[in-house]
Amino acid sequence: MSEPSLPELEAERDRLYAQLSAVGDFRRGSVSVNYRKCGKPNCACVAPDHPGHGPRLLWTRSEGRRKRVGRQLAAAEVDKVRREVARHAEFTALSERIIEVNEQICEARPVTAADAPPGPGGDKGGAPGRSRGRGQAKQDG
Repeated sequence: MSEPSLPELEAERDRLYAQLSAVGDFRRGSVSVNYRKCGKPNCACVAPDHPGHGPRLLWTRSEGRRKRVGRQLAAAEVDKVRREVARHAEFTALSERIIEVNEQICEARPVTAADAPPGPGGDKGGAPGRSRGRGQAKQDG
């Protein structure tokens, strides 16, 4: 099978952009179900076969490299949050596909005069070659 042409790739990118605009509301993270033991000595949850109090539904997400943030969900909002988390997965997949298609477009698009580097007397006018690092002085001679 041959590589898609530039117009085909641009049409694919336009189709992906249209899909992306239709994703709607989304949020990253996950919804988990948790049970917990309260720690009161006379509570039924102390029994080994008791699962604990719950279910508690939590929405959690990462913020930064090592920080995890979450909050307990009200019963009325669980389905809404699950749909939004699912749409985030759709958003992520579409974004990755858009990146792939854009890279193919960049490879397929021919070089134009506007892409060429400036000629002599261009931006800074220096000759190409070795640059002086920090602390290296220009030597006369």
